[in-house]
Amino acid sequence: MLSATGIQKNYGQLWVLKGVDINIAQGEIASIVGPSGSGKSTLLHILGTLDKPDKGQVSINGQAINFLNDRQVAAFRNKHIGFVFQFHHLLPEFSALENVCIPGWIAGRKKKEVADRAIHLLQTLGLGDRTNNKPNELSGGEQQRVAVARALINSPKIVFADEPTGNLDSANARELHQLFFDLRKQFNQTFLIVTHNEELAQMSDRILHMKDGNII
Repeated sequence: MLSATGIQKNYGQLWVLKGVDINIAQGEIASIVGPSGSGKSTLLHILGTLDKPDKGQVSINGQAINFLNDRQVAAFRNKHIGFVFQFHHLLPEFSALENVCIPGWIAGRKKKEVADRAIHLLQTLGLGDRTNNKPNELSGGEQQRVAVARALINSPKIVFADEPTGNLDSANARELHQLFFDLRKQFNQTFLIVTHNEELAQMSDRILHMKDGNII
């Protein structure tokens, strides 16, 4: 599902990624762990097309990202990639249902089709009775589950999660990670997760350890 070779990234004199190779299979849940400054989030942003490598190649579902222009990358990202971040980034003026629908509307899909899938996802995530609530009316765990539903609205090939439980208490953190496995079982969804939480990383199919800009 995901293949990247020789990924390098520099910020001035700081060499953040030093030639990373990584392969993630369809339906796999893999976690990247490592100390702060090891390059985890930088790598995730490059693999998720939010940033560009200085060297190396990224391919998702057989599509070589390097050969796409900025507009093509944005369209590909919207259609094939989902994101869950440490902070939910929900738009406060919109309901949970509307927040989930937004990527589908951006993709130009029919409004009823998008809304029907959004309702199904929210019900799947235990939020069927919270569709009309705005983010400030939801708990932290509920907000993050809305963010997960939003990440899934366009049936992405892969979901990238950057410290998705970093803002949650331990009970909600375990629940969210278990949710990823439930979604894999139901949708054969692929996840690549950056986390500092070693206990939760142990739940993954595979743990990738990063140190000093490389996977070790």
